[in-house]
Amino acid sequence: MARFKLTQAIVIGYNTGSPPKMLRAGSTLADSIANSQPGDYVWPGLTSASMHQGLVPLDAGATTMKSASKYASEITSAPTGRDSIDA
Repeated sequence: MARFKLTQAIVIGYNTGSPPKMLRAGSTLADSIANSQPGDYVWPGLTSASMHQGLVPLDAGATTMKSASKYASEITSAPTGRDSIDA
């Protein structure tokens, strides 16, 4: 179970056969419905292998997931809107 805050816009689902979904900076992303809160976008395919840069962990599960990813040493900051797009 993991929840992340986005510091930049990302596009997910582009290689799954379903339409891609663009999420803007400041959005909250969860890996399951059970772990989500109202307003979160749920991405069941979120794993340490599929995650993007710019995801700030919001719980222990997210911290573990990020630590196992290629972005483990990434320094993140608050979203500025500079790296965002309209979703």
